[in-house]
Amino acid sequence: MRSCLKKTLDEMHLEPQKKLSHFLRADMLFQDRSEAGRLLAAKLCNFANRPDVVVLALPRGGVPVGFEVAKALNVPLDVFVVRKLGVPGHEELAMGAIASGGARVLNEDVVRGLGIPEYMIDAVAAKEERELQRREREYRNGRPPIDVRGRTVILVDDGLATGSSMRVAAAALRQRNPARIIVAVPVASPDTCAEFETEVDKIICAATPEPFVAVGRWYRNFSQTSDEEVRDLLRRAADFGKPGTGETSAA
Repeated sequence: MRSCLKKTLDEMHLEPQKKLSHFLRADMLFQDRSEAGRLLAAKLCNFANRPDVVVLALPRGGVPVGFEVAKALNVPLDVFVVRKLGVPGHEELAMGAIASGGARVLNEDVVRGLGIPEYMIDAVAAKEERELQRREREYRNGRPPIDVRGRTVILVDDGLATGSSMRVAAAALRQRNPARIIVAVPVASPDTCAEFETEVDKIICAATPEPFVAVGRWYRNFSQTSDEEVRDLLRRAADFGKPGTGETSAA
């Protein structure tokens, strides 16, 4: 744990006598998702070098954050893809979602309230499943997904506003029988962070500023993460967590 914290502080160019709380002011801005990931990693060092731990990042914006977390902890990194199931004709309204591994979560209130038949749900889910699989193949470049059964999973994104995508991810992930689900983000709405305390095994929000406004408000550079960047980071992280690799294996 101590080496994990020292490594993280060194990469942030933070003098040893200064505390991480220096960065958690209400007017704080992360330079980018990578810096945010290094700060978040410093709050997760008790999970470092554990063979039962894996980091799953929500693409695309969660992957640069998750990469820095997995690198500092020296644990495997993978993506956990979530696809919304939009109501036909009103796609912006979610009737549920699917996620990596074939998990499906439905919003029963929407389904019942609109009387959406099962065949329609299946048709939308099949379409989104094709897109989900395409993205997984593209991101992993032939590498198999990480088996999370019986492991502690750290679910990472670049922030939580309403938390809707992360809720779906956590619910879907639970169907794959992990030992524990830890949700970890650099910045979150205080209310949303508090809500997750009863929804997952542990929630870690590095900063919960008020007024929150939006995730992007807390980044100087919040440009969109590309598919190419996701592929590159997963490739560089391929050896994380393997014996003898250490934290700098993909630097």
